[in-house]
Amino acid sequence: MLLELFTTFFKIGLFTFGGGFAMIPLIEREVIERKRWIERKDFVDMLVLAQSVPGPVAVNTAVFVGYKRAGVAGAVAATLGTVLPSFLAILLLALFFAEVRDNRYVDAAFRAMRPAVVALIVAPLVGLTKGMRWYLIALAGVVAMAVWYFGFSPIYLIAGGVAVGVFMAVYNGRKGARR
Repeated sequence: MLLELFTTFFKIGLFTFGGGFAMIPLIEREVIERKRWIERKDFVDMLVLAQSVPGPVAVNTAVFVGYKRAGVAGAVAATLGTVLPSFLAILLLALFFAEVRDNRYVDAAFRAMRPAVVALIVAPLVGLTKGMRWYLIALAGVVAMAVWYFGFSPIYLIAGGVAVGVFMAVYNGRKGARR
């Protein structure tokens, strides 16, 4: 299991450009659809946690998936698999960056990759809405606008979400108890 966790996340890390959020659809496809290691609902919960704690979201997600599959050793294997390709790529780029930094073809290649990276980031967001109630999708849009357009701190919005969730659980529990 440890080798499988490592190689799965190594392949994801090796073939993903654009950072942690660009890895999410690949992680989702591998761990939910192909390997069936976790359920979609659990993956969404892991993503919420991964974005709520410090660190890159893809690495945090790898930690959660690895831990769920094989404990601490699984978390370490998945994390190493995720970060090793990037570490090696950055090391190689650092060695040769001075030679290619002004190369117009390299610059054009990076500019051409940007739309694909944006699509890789947006795709899992659309996928995560499957099975969600319409008002939760609308609420996610309102929260996103609060962050992007009005500069609200995500920390306060997450804390507010936790408070509303707890309130709703208590309210629904009392309502059910009265019946």
